[in-house]
Parts: sequence; C-alpha cells; structure tokens
Amino acid sequence: MGSERMEMRKRQMSVQQESAAGGTAPAQQDQPSQANPRGSNACCFCWCCCCSCSWNEDRDERNRKASYDVKEGTSDCEDCPKPTLEEVHMWGQSFDKLMCCPAGRNSFRQFLRTEFSEENMLFWLACEEFSKETNKSVIEEKARLVYEDYISILSPKEVSLDSRVRETINRNMQEPNLHTFDDAQLQIYMLMQRDSYPRYLNSLAYKNLLKPLSEQSPES
Repeated sequence: MGSERMEMRKRQMSVQQESAAGGTAPAQQDQPSQANPRGSNACCFCWCCCCSCSWNEDRDERNRKASYDVKEGTSDCEDCPKPTLEEVHMWGQSFDKLMCCPAGRNSFRQFLRTEFSEENMLFWLACEEFSKETNKSVIEEKARLVYEDYISILSPKEVSLDSRVRETINRNMQEPNLHTFDDAQLQIYMLMQRDSYPRYLNSLAYKNLLKPLSEQSPES
C-alpha cells in the first residue's frame, strides 16, 4: 500500500507539472501576438510620422518651386545696371525713390538681410508681381502661395501685420483678387520706411556704396 500511494503521489505531481506547463505555454504563445499589435502600431506610427512628413516635404518643395517670389540668397537680386551717383543720392532723399529703383531695392534688400528682416522686401516684391497677374485661376493659386509664404503663422518668412489687416486678408482669401494683399503690402512698406530705412542711410552698406561713386564722379 505504501508503494501504491507513492506511485499515485508521483502521478498526481506529474499531472500537476504538465498542467502548469500547459498553462504557461499558451501565455508564452500569447506574447508574440501581443507584440504584433505593437509592431503594427509602430509601423503605423512610422508611416504617420515619416511617410506623411515626407509627403508634406514633397508638397512644400513643390510649393517652393512654384512660388514666384524673388529667390533668397542671390547677390544681385534683381537684374539692373550699376547705380549712378545721382541715383544713390536720391535714395538718401526719399524712400519712394529708393524703392522705385531696382538697384536701390537690391542694396536695401541686402541691408535687410543683415537685420534678418529680408522677408519684408520679399513680401513687397511678391505683392508687386501678384498685382500684375490677369488670369483668374492663376490669381487664386498665387494668392495661396503668398499667404503660405508670408502671412501664415507657420511660415518662417511670416511678416509682421496687425490683427485688422490679417482679418481682412483672411476674408479676402475666400475669393482672392488682385487687391487681396493691398493693405498688408502698404503696412509692410510703411514699416520698412519708418523702421529700417533710417538705419540703412546710416549704415556702412550705404556709405560704402556712396563713397566710391563720389570719388569716381568728375567735377560738375
């Protein structure tokens, strides 16, 4: 009887061990299935954060190439002949005369670049180009590009406008026309005239441009 009880005890222990092993195995098998959703989510996360960003970058690149504003980083900016002494003198007399002259705009724009406010000139030039468009469908597309480049708070080239002008632009963007940015262009023009222009006239950029022309000019 003792041996039978011992044998029975061994069988019970064996069954318990097998049951324990059987209960553990499914749990171990469940782990990969739990890992798969994480892997799936990770893949989805990767797609959302990488693939969509790549798509956005491609879209931004297309928009940047389609934009008609003057390219940044160029030395000459606009094609124009070298300014005369008389022209440079006129720049010092009137901001309007400076802005009416391509060479004056180039010089002033390079100065704005040193003050990290070149976007003001870029926006003004973009508005000038925009106002010459006649095709209605192109007007809408270019208005969107100007808005994204210089009005949107997400743009690195956003210009400083007051809330009233921004509200006007937002209303006008529902049906863009050639006058959509008129108020904003005028406000930026006045900002450059009031804020940057006096510093430009006192800058080395203007003085170094004026000095050699004065030395080269024959006595009148």
